[in-house]
Amino acid sequence: MSDDTASKGAAFDRKMLEALVCPQTRTVLSYNAKRQELVSRAARLAYPIRDGIPILVIDEARVLE
Repeated sequence: MSDDTASKGAAFDRKMLEALVCPQTRTVLSYNAKRQELVSRAARLAYPIRDGIPILVIDEARVLE
């Protein structure tokens, strides 16, 4: 696998965002590319994206101030 292929595999697929919702509120999520996380404004939580995989577990989310 080339370095280019490996980096593409780790990237988050923005099209997937349309199918994902916050597990707590069932509302839409917004993508924060800089922090690599999905943000639920309704729940005031930010879910991490690790190796291109969204971790939609409430206990893993960062609380927004």
